[in-house]
Amino acid sequence: MTEDLRRAARLAADLAVDHLAGIPGRPVWQPMGEAAAWLRDQPLPEHGRPIDALLADLASRVLPYPMGNGHPRFFGWVNSPPQPAGVLVEPVAAAMNPSCAGGDHAAVAAERCVVRWLAELTGYPSRPGGGLLTSGASLATITALAAARHRAAAADGWDVRAEGLAGRPPFAVYVSAEAHSCLRKAAELLGIGGRGVRVVPVDGQFRMDPAALRGALARDRADGLRPFCIAATAGTVNTGAIDPLAELAKVAAEEELWLHVDGAYGALGAADPAFAPRFAGMSSADSLALDPHKWLGVPVDCGCLLVREPAALRDAFSLVPPYLRDGGTDGPGWFSEYGPEQTRPFRALRAWATIAHLGRSGIEALVSRSVALAGLLAGMVDAAADTELLAPVVTSVVAFRYRPPGLDEAQVDAVNRAIPGAVQRRGRAFLTGTTLGGRPALRACLIHPDTTPGDLTILLSEVRAAGTERPVA
Repeated sequence: MTEDLRRAARLAADLAVDHLAGIPGRPVWQPMGEAAAWLRDQPLPEHGRPIDALLADLASRVLPYPMGNGHPRFFGWVNSPPQPAGVLVEPVAAAMNPSCAGGDHAAVAAERCVVRWLAELTGYPSRPGGGLLTSGASLATITALAAARHRAAAADGWDVRAEGLAGRPPFAVYVSAEAHSCLRKAAELLGIGGRGVRVVPVDGQFRMDPAALRGALARDRADGLRPFCIAATAGTVNTGAIDPLAELAKVAAEEELWLHVDGAYGALGAADPAFAPRFAGMSSADSLALDPHKWLGVPVDCGCLLVREPAALRDAFSLVPPYLRDGGTDGPGWFSEYGPEQTRPFRALRAWATIAHLGRSGIEALVSRSVALAGLLAGMVDAAADTELLAPVVTSVVAFRYRPPGLDEAQVDAVNRAIPGAVQRRGRAFLTGTTLGGRPALRACLIHPDTTPGDLTILLSEVRAAGTERPVA
């Protein structure tokens, strides 16, 4: 049995390595066709099959149809290719198969290490118990806002965990018009509701406007709302914009509000000293959400929540009586006391391997190169007569429009709305669309370590080809 498993493991490893090695020569993305029906509709097997047969199915029916994010010309959303070190250690984590709720074992110690490393890389103050790994920034955001809600209720003299929200002044959290949808989801799940998500206008650089925020806070307090949190963004999905974090930290301190920073995509940009000043004020936040599975390339899933005061998380989530907490000299207690998950997977190993393999210098170089390529693409867009840049490039997202001569505004909107799907179907690059200022726009996110200037040229040529592929109407 052991030798059979060893042989199958080698075959699986060969499949994975061959897949990674062959990505640049294949289409970035292609529709699944009949393979989708085979995967979706296959009946529950009556009898088991050999692992070799399963691997053959993977080779023919799964690996040829990736999402596309492993390809150096994938510029969609904020999805990175996997770092090889993270890929290679995943079987070890699966073989150990621990629950990382807590306890004295290697997976827990590795998570403590990874959380501390991520705090160091982002310049965020780190304390034992001051963070945990999550499935992603969405869960990190829910966890952070729950702690903020609990602290606000306690400051008002009541226990939200025991009493709920009924009969209390409606809570309000403040986000920018460019904030990620996970903030609204978190508010809905926590009983705050969509109406409690107060949308603050952005300035000309798509950043939250502090003056507009102050005005909204004053109006809402006068109307009987209970502001409890400002949720800023360090690297928006649409443009990569970084909110004025230092100014927002000042507002939060003056108004006695929790400051949360959604740094899912951008926070690790602070690892490069050349760009760290753009994140000034982030270290003052009460909580910071980030996704190592984005810019850092840790295989999915791996998010992280960092908090300034560990007790805020424990107060919001722990169900262990205070007299049983082991928060003395022996450590900060179990991870399950700091968030909603009880059984927690061994996420830390792939993050630990990725960071240890790259080192601080490798991470700095990854960030620097991505930002430089984004600047190069922005220059190419600006220099061309048929494309226009829509926002300053401050991280590695470039928002732009294709504007061929002779089209009116409605036609320009129509062609930009059609381009992303057409580019994807052509298979030579992958681009996504968005809306900025109410108008359709194109956006390219550059976080693949193997993307080249030549790939940027191909991207723009594909945009132009796709722009003429459909009738403009």
